[in-house]
Amino acid sequence: MQEDAFLKHMYNNTVLSSHEKAVKIQQHSLPPNHDLAISYNNIGLVYDKMDEYSKAHSFYEHSVNIGQQSLSPDHPDLQTYRRNLDEIKKKL
Repeated sequence: MQEDAFLKHMYNNTVLSSHEKAVKIQQHSLPPNHDLAISYNNIGLVYDKMDEYSKAHSFYEHSVNIGQQSLSPDHPDLQTYRRNLDEIKKKL
């Protein structure tokens, strides 16, 4: 059982590291006004799975803020970001 928890932890850390690297690459290679909301949302999802709700909340909130600036209010991605933020608030 401990081995399963360890493997899950290692997997989550690998996924998190990959998403964080992707954000850094995007920040350096894309124009400053490029929408990074989906990347921040993905990092929030990983933290959520790791039960690190406060960190997940921060990334979800960031994705909503970016999405509100770059997407229409009824855009499905923005609705997803908002739903994730609402759900994480229930866990805090």
